[in-house]
Amino acid sequence: MNKFAALAALALITAVATASCSGGGSMSHLLPATGGGTTATQSFQQAVVAAPAGWAATATRAATIPGATDKGTLAPSTPMTVRVGLNLHNVSGLQSAIAARQKVSASQFASEYGATPAETQSVVSYLRGQGFGNIQTSAQLVSADGTAAQVAKAFDTSLESFQLGSAAVYVNLKPAFVPTSLAGIVSGVLGLSNAAKMTVHPHANKQAVSCLITATPTGQCLPAFNAVDVQTFYDAGSTPTASSTTIAVIAEGNVSEVTTDLRFAESVQGLPHVPVTVVPVGLSSTDTAGIDEWDLDTQSSTGMAQNVQMLYIYDTTSLTDSDIAYAYSRWVTQDVAQLGNSSFGECEYQANLDGSMKVDDNLFMQAAAQGQTMFASTGDTGSSCALAPTNGVPGSGPPMVSYPATSPWVVGVGGTSVVSGSPNATYVGEAAWNSGGGGLSQFENSTSWQQSAIPTSTGLAATNLRGLPDIAMAADADTGAYFVYGQNIPALGACTTGCAVGGTSEASPLAMGSYARLMSSHANALGFAAPQLYRNYLEQVNNETAVTGAPPTEALGGFHDIITGGNGAYTALPGYDYTTGLGTFDISVMNGQIGS
Repeated sequence: MNKFAALAALALITAVATASCSGGGSMSHLLPATGGGTTATQSFQQAVVAAPAGWAATATRAATIPGATDKGTLAPSTPMTVRVGLNLHNVSGLQSAIAARQKVSASQFASEYGATPAETQSVVSYLRGQGFGNIQTSAQLVSADGTAAQVAKAFDTSLESFQLGSAAVYVNLKPAFVPTSLAGIVSGVLGLSNAAKMTVHPHANKQAVSCLITATPTGQCLPAFNAVDVQTFYDAGSTPTASSTTIAVIAEGNVSEVTTDLRFAESVQGLPHVPVTVVPVGLSSTDTAGIDEWDLDTQSSTGMAQNVQMLYIYDTTSLTDSDIAYAYSRWVTQDVAQLGNSSFGECEYQANLDGSMKVDDNLFMQAAAQGQTMFASTGDTGSSCALAPTNGVPGSGPPMVSYPATSPWVVGVGGTSVVSGSPNATYVGEAAWNSGGGGLSQFENSTSWQQSAIPTSTGLAATNLRGLPDIAMAADADTGAYFVYGQNIPALGACTTGCAVGGTSEASPLAMGSYARLMSSHANALGFAAPQLYRNYLEQVNNETAVTGAPPTEALGGFHDIITGGNGAYTALPGYDYTTGLGTFDISVMNGQIGS
């Protein structure tokens, strides 16, 4: 089956799966809608959309929600916020600079690669002329407030309302177009749907012990990690703390409790109290449903780092693609946090469908050129992607990877199950976690640094598709979770003695904390992580040696190469694979090799 036939079949599979699990709660997925010059199959193939006379197409396609009750045209007076993405210039040159690990200043980026002031102003003027207000610009985005009637007219689209269980949602049934005067300037139009959202899936164990002693072999255990344990397991050793490096967590909702819980966790574990700055992005929200996730992100990343110069929490309104893109734009614009973490995701076709893949990838390229790195979890459904928040089990969705981890310009982090020594958490071995996300993208291409490591001889990999993950870290809630602390955490309750929480939501911030230490050790000169990590792998690939198990692993440069376990369609093997990528960090070894 060729690639396009496979995608057509995938669209049909997805439609069937969607209809079977669409009841209740907010949907985390959309499907292509017919009309507007495209078919469902063509949408998955990124076929050219035929624009009406006087209009130009964008990356934002039409969508619908199977299984929901169609309530008709969205009320014209409905307030809406749109985020209009701006295209880059000289993209091939920008990508070459990133591959060469050349750091680009903000002024150089603006003059050589970014939208020109005239282009930005043309979008602002158009939106103002269409009656939009509160128009704000940031990196590659123009944000504006209006009504559904103004949105439909400005982008020649149609907005439909649906009832999905108890949720009232809306989507655009036609693609988003812009006047031909803006052709080539606008990449995508976000905010035309509130149905597709990123999801978070921390896996709570709530074990109140630091190590579950196994019967055999004696002296080994299935651990839950405190900060000192995880630093020991991944061999932080004498590597300096990340005290001169800044990190960020992308979050949403009311995060006021997160800093309180972080201070409690630091006191319990005797850790430094790291400086925290909350950066509000967009409208404030009272939602506290994700506090366990943001606690995990902040506590595990700083716990691994031991200390940071500053922890920024970019707090956006919701997990919709539009609000997440706005948070990314703010992270890139401010350029004060050298590293970032995204412990959430969605089936990549959703991001492709609404245009956020195009918009976000441009933002991630700018970040990489500026020397910033975004780490993103690959998901907790193995070699498939979750269709709804309730079905996060391996193999429960279509065979597709998760966005934003699938972006070539981020570091996608998968998960492992771990065995440690007892009682001091020394490294014994790791296996691929059966739920850790991994596989091949249907939409994104691999980069030059990945092409040298990824298996490309057969199947879809031969078409130069992006592979996931890049690396992995501990994720299994039953063996390798991280202790999260707080006196009353929503969804967890009292965690005064620690609640063990896992998932690739743990793996990604652990990876960020590890790289933060490497950054501080190298005067913050390492820059975008992905080319550095693949370079280390390729330089050391012929020096692989066995490491103590079981489960057995091999030392490959600054990585533990995971060689056992699987995530459904893929198996861990020596070298790069679609379960754990290059492997997990040996921080001390990597510190002595990276950047040389």
